[in-house]
Amino acid sequence: LDLSNCSLHNVPPGLAEATAAIVLDLTENPLTALPNGSLLGFIHLQSLAVPLTLECPGGSDAWQNVTVDRSSRLCQGQRNPCNSSVELAWPCPENSVCVPDGPGLTQCLCDSPFHGYKCLREDTFPMLLFGGMLGSATVSLSLLLWGTQRRKAKTP
Repeated sequence: LDLSNCSLHNVPPGLAEATAAIVLDLTENPLTALPNGSLLGFIHLQSLAVPLTLECPGGSDAWQNVTVDRSSRLCQGQRNPCNSSVELAWPCPENSVCVPDGPGLTQCLCDSPFHGYKCLREDTFPMLLFGGMLGSATVSLSLLLWGTQRRKAKTP
């Protein structure tokens, strides 16, 4: 994805839709910063060129090779932060696994059959019980209201 020399002062909002990009060139733009999370989901990104004034997103630890020339910085070979020897700032809770979510970004996904807050709930949502209770409460309330309110209805 070549966005070089596009006079970008900020990261375009549509960039979030290009998560399948492998190469991204942002050089020769008056960018002042790459906001945190602007490359969220870019797990396939292997080469990123940014203006010299910017650092590689996620820092140099998020990339295998960072090279600097006279006008740009080239970040190559995105590392998997889950396999890093550096301790994670937010380790994943029990019953979950760490997966990369962009340069220097991670997310924790619950192992099956766990779900919910901190992957503490097991099994699935009790849909039949919930639907049965909701249905019976609706029918009961409808019958109660029909029985108490029908005397107020005018007959033709």
